Amino acid sequence: MKNPLLMLNVLLALHLLGAVLWVGGMAFAITVLRPSLAALEPAQRLALHVQVFRRFFRTVWHVMPIVLLTGYAMVFGLLGGFRGVGVAVHVMHGLGLMMAVVFLAVYFGPWRTLRGAMVAGEIAVAAAAVNRIRWLIVANLVLGLVTVGVAAFS
Repeated sequence: MKNPLLMLNVLLALHLLGAVLWVGGMAFAITVLRPSLAALEPAQRLALHVQVFRRFFRTVWHVMPIVLLTGYAMVFGLLGGFRGVGVAVHVMHGLGLMMAVVFLAVYFGPWRTLRGAMVAGEIAVAAAAVNRIRWLIVANLVLGLVTVGVAAFS
């Protein structure tokens, strides 16, 4: 694209859409889905968690790189690198990297444990893994909400 403003707008739109899907998905999981699962029996809750996490984590695997890559494309391709941006962009960058690390910790830690426990029929292990996932998602949601708040100052 020869128009830098158009390119910035496209990158920003992709960046924001990815952030909305990621942070909004976590907010939905914690504030709506989790309390609603109380209506199910424990085994049904675990089975539903596996299906929900599988789909949500697949979504995050797609939007996380989009958010990071569009952010870098805006910073380095259009804004002159990190020297050319304000403190808010530096904070968003750091928080975004922290969110990515937390997601990777969830995916390669308790999510892997949960899947293995469900296959082996180890309900207590699976329930403990779901609880660890929940707390990590809460932490990531807080990071995401702070990042969104910081974005207002960029």
